[in-house]
Amino acid sequence: MSDSCIFCKIASGEIPSNKVYETNKVIAFLDLNPASEGHVLVIPKCHGQKIKDIPDDYLSEVIVALKKISIGLEKMKGKELDFNILQNNGASSGQVVMHAHFHLIPKESDPSSKELGLKFTTSSLSPKEGELAALAQKIRDCI
Repeated sequence: MSDSCIFCKIASGEIPSNKVYETNKVIAFLDLNPASEGHVLVIPKCHGQKIKDIPDDYLSEVIVALKKISIGLEKMKGKELDFNILQNNGASSGQVVMHAHFHLIPKESDPSSKELGLKFTTSSLSPKEGELAALAQKIRDCI
């Protein structure tokens, strides 16, 4: 736990939240600035800025929590929903609170909607033949 981290303070109960799920390792609560109704933040109860800083057993529980909460949101709405699951990892990726966390953002299952997905900019890179295979091998070698 970090004394200055707002998410650590929420996890410890020092700051109130609209909690929807909790275990010994994970807490989930409604986002104060939701992208949609039911937008939930799921955080490990141990402090770490990036996903690499979080122990595997905590991350495993985060994934289980995301699944359970998504099922609960569908039950609450009485219909199937789509979801964006977002995890910004570092300031340049858009992370604002420097405690690893996951956004679970419900989306109505409506393919005619103009609000499909999340908006982001893709790269203009155009790898040459063989470059992706070489890059994949470099990554495999480092894992």
